[in-house]
Amino acid sequence: MRTVPRLSIGLPVYNGEEFLGEALDALLGQTYEDFELIISDNASADGTEEICRQYAEKDTRIRYRRQARNVGATPNHNVLLDMARGELFKWASHDDLYGRDLLRRCVEALDERPEIVLAHSWQAIIDERGAVTVPLDYVHKTDAARPSVRFKSLLFEPGGDDFYGVVRTDVLRRVTPMGSYHHADRTYVAELALHGPFHQVPELLYFRRDHPDRAERANPSKRARCANLDPKRGNPFTNPTARLLAEYVWGYVHGIRVAPLSSRERRRCYLALAEWFASRAKPGEAGERVEDRAPVAADELSLTVDQVVAGREGRVS
Repeated sequence: MRTVPRLSIGLPVYNGEEFLGEALDALLGQTYEDFELIISDNASADGTEEICRQYAEKDTRIRYRRQARNVGATPNHNVLLDMARGELFKWASHDDLYGRDLLRRCVEALDERPEIVLAHSWQAIIDERGAVTVPLDYVHKTDAARPSVRFKSLLFEPGGDDFYGVVRTDVLRRVTPMGSYHHADRTYVAELALHGPFHQVPELLYFRRDHPDRAERANPSKRARCANLDPKRGNPFTNPTARLLAEYVWGYVHGIRVAPLSSRERRRCYLALAEWFASRAKPGEAGERVEDRAPVAADELSLTVDQVVAGREGRVS
């Protein structure tokens, strides 16, 4: 009998009462059940704690931890990986939705292909009501054999949410812990891609919710986003914008330096980074966020959300 769950899901949350119950229902209603769900509550001031404790009382797979104070999103994320016991790990967001077969299909892909380090699925953007507004194409070449190809694709192509994929925990613990500088999540995923290929399950199973209170929306400036990751970043004297941007670039450099690469692949990665840096210096080359893409008519995909996400019969009442 297995006493340690095979998969650990880490869910950081701060003031997430509006959508938290839906996310928990979708995770707990998965067809793959061999997991622990670790929640780290970043000293929420709304009803988040009550919701978490109610769910934890009714499902023994949940481990709930509440921070004594708001430590910032980055430390609140990183502590979850420290607490994880599973050989596989997945970050989860408190406001997103997950198709019932997402975990099963990702775990199957990792079992079938030992060379891949991360498995995720096709995704779509949903609104506050859960209706699909933007179905997304996955354009990254993260399944390429050469690390430099994977790295360059993540540098230049917009979109993608591989941060929320199912990852081999031992590999995840070998990469540099996530930082709190500008776009720290991007350098985190890029370094992870240098350790092995990713796999996208060809099914629409991940639904990223866009709403006014989402971190990217609620914190529109670079400094505000970094201060959300770590409150100390809000000080403009100790953390000027130039530093936040320099650490972002250095995050890529450091990832290349420490990754298990051949000399040729390391040079190719540095060349790709230099090309990317030069392109970023040009006006109008900042790239687009998936949330800013124009909504599309997707009535048929709204039905898909209802079909693949855990329904009301799976809710904890």
